[in-house]
Amino acid sequence: MSFDLTIFKQIEASMEEVSLRKDEIFRCVRDYEKTCRYITAILNRVHSASANEVPGIAQEALEQFSRIKQHLADLSKIVPYQQFYRYNDLWSRTIQTSLYLAEFAVYLSSEKLISPEELENLCGVKINLNDDLQDFHITVEDFLHSFVTLSNELSRLAVNSVTAGDYNRPLRISKFVKELYTGFQLLNLKNDSLRKRFDAIKYHIKKIEEVVYDVSLRKLSGSTNVPMAEHPIHE
Repeated sequence: MSFDLTIFKQIEASMEEVSLRKDEIFRCVRDYEKTCRYITAILNRVHSASANEVPGIAQEALEQFSRIKQHLADLSKIVPYQQFYRYNDLWSRTIQTSLYLAEFAVYLSSEKLISPEELENLCGVKINLNDDLQDFHITVEDFLHSFVTLSNELSRLAVNSVTAGDYNRPLRISKFVKELYTGFQLLNLKNDSLRKRFDAIKYHIKKIEEVVYDVSLRKLSGSTNVPMAEHPIHE
C-alpha cells in the first residue's frame, strides 16, 4: 500500500499562501512606515517652533492622515476575516506610531485628549473597545501604548518649549499628562509590557515637573499656579 502524501501537499499549499500574504503585508507596512516618518518629521518642528506656529504644524500633520487611512484600508483588504490576530504583530508597532501621531497632532491643535471617535475618523478603522470585532480593527493594547508614547513626547515638548520661549506651555502639559496618568490608574493592567510602559508615565511627569518648577522659580511663566504642587508623583 502506497503512502498518501496528500495532507503534506495541503499543508505546503497553506504555508505558501500564508507566506505570500505576509510578503504582501510587509510591502504595505513599509509604505505605511514611510508615511509615519513623514508625519513625524512635520511634528518634530514643534520642538523649535514659536507658540503661534504650533497650530499650523498640527494642521499640516493632520492633513496627512488621508494617507494613513489608505494604508490601513489596504491592510484590511489583505487580512482574511477572523484572521486578524494571526497577522497583527506584523503592523502593531506601526499602528501604535500612527495613533500616537494622531493624538499628538490633535493635542497640539486643541490641547485636548483625542476621543475614540476622532481617532477612528482619522484612521478609518474601528477601535475594539469591547473586544467584539472579528474584522480589521485597532486593539485596545495598541490604543493604550500610543498614549504612553504621547506622554513621553509631551515631556520632551515641555523642555523644548522653554528653549523656544513658550514658558506657559509646560504648565499646561503638566496638567494634561497628570490627567492622562489618572486615567491609566483606573485600569486594572496585567504585569506585561503595557503595565511596564504605563509605569514610565511617572517619570515623564517627573521630568515635566522639573521644567515647571524651574520656570516658576525663575518667574518666567504668566501664571503663579504650579501644577507640580497639586499632585506630585513619587517614585
